[in-house]
Amino acid sequence: MLTAFARAFKTPDLRKKLLFTLGIIVIYRLGTHVPIPGVNYKNVQTCIEQANTNSGLFGLVNLFSGGALLQITIFALGILPYITSSIILQLLTVVIPRLEALKKEGQSGTAKITQYTRYLTVALAVLQGTGLVATARSGAIFQGCSVAGDIVPDQSIFTTIVMVLTMTAGTATVMWLGELVTDRGIGNGMSILMFVSIAAGFPGSLWAIKKGGDLAGGWIEFGTVILVGLVMVALVVFVEQAQRRIPVQYAKRMIGRRSYGGTSTYIPLKVNQAGVIPVIFASSLLYIPALIVQFTDSQASWATWIRDNLADTSAWPHVVLYFLLIVFFAFFYVAISFNPEEVADNMKKYGGFIPGIRAGRPTAEYLSYVLNRITWPGSLYLGLIALVPTLALAGFGANSNFPFGGTSILIIVGVGLETVKQIESQLQQRNYEGFLR
Repeated sequence: MLTAFARAFKTPDLRKKLLFTLGIIVIYRLGTHVPIPGVNYKNVQTCIEQANTNSGLFGLVNLFSGGALLQITIFALGILPYITSSIILQLLTVVIPRLEALKKEGQSGTAKITQYTRYLTVALAVLQGTGLVATARSGAIFQGCSVAGDIVPDQSIFTTIVMVLTMTAGTATVMWLGELVTDRGIGNGMSILMFVSIAAGFPGSLWAIKKGGDLAGGWIEFGTVILVGLVMVALVVFVEQAQRRIPVQYAKRMIGRRSYGGTSTYIPLKVNQAGVIPVIFASSLLYIPALIVQFTDSQASWATWIRDNLADTSAWPHVVLYFLLIVFFAFFYVAISFNPEEVADNMKKYGGFIPGIRAGRPTAEYLSYVLNRITWPGSLYLGLIALVPTLALAGFGANSNFPFGGTSILIIVGVGLETVKQIESQLQQRNYEGFLR
């Protein structure tokens, strides 16, 4: 990996792309510290010191924003509205025939869907920004902070509108920066910004574990977290690279005096075909009852049960339900993102077949059978990785600050591997050009 980056900086074109990407990253990180009007930042810093900001209702959103959410800056919403809108459009493509037709139109249809994604991102940013401002005004964003109710001193309508518009503009700027990286930089811009947001919180979380540890000045807890993190990274790399390659043979065809086809290839089916989407879905769904209880502030028996069993991430009902939801959403997302019938029809159209399997419906049934078989270990792997922050290091009492969580490691490793692959492919392309010359 380091060799690929070193070789990339020796190539002029790639060096420009890498420096451009680094420049966008610097601008993005600066934006996460620019305050918005109407917020008392002295009280915000006091609440960050007093409250536990690494877990709870806003922990996942704060993770994707690089810590900007709880500091209530212009990039407080981060890239999350764009992620949400992309997932919604992907799900609607299966349901709405018009979107499915656009997807099949090629580049023009993809551009249209991208435009819809931008519009939906802005709409979601307005909704999420309004919710964040309302939560900050009520003081519910920081549980257990004595000055949480004074974060927004001026609670007039004008100030609220200015705060919402500022965060919406910040989200649009983040979306624009990500698209700039995609067009003129290296890798997928949105993924790169998400990578930076998550990685920015690692040093602070690790040092907090060291300062809060009791064994040998906290160094034993610190070393244990590093060791567990390295094991998790190795496991995620191994599983993310694992795939089942289904061989495909294309028959020879005679067109005039020339022979076409006769080549062999394969269909790569990843063990973790769903990626990190099931974890995000499960986390979002489990936050709904906790959000309802938090805003109702009810002392009824049902509200107490939700607080003790669903809102508490260390409670066994929460752990079991979280694991089951991840497994369910893994199968659900794979079912809507990979269509065996469509793949089988395309293979049949171009004269391809799987050796030993008849073309058409038997091929679709075989692909569906194989996909279900490999999705089981993939979904169980996702569930175990996501539960590591809750179960690991419980004896040290550091689980709430554990930075190597399942969602963060999956995104960090996935984006890192994909970026390195793109750099290596461009290096190989330039090597071939030099050889041909």
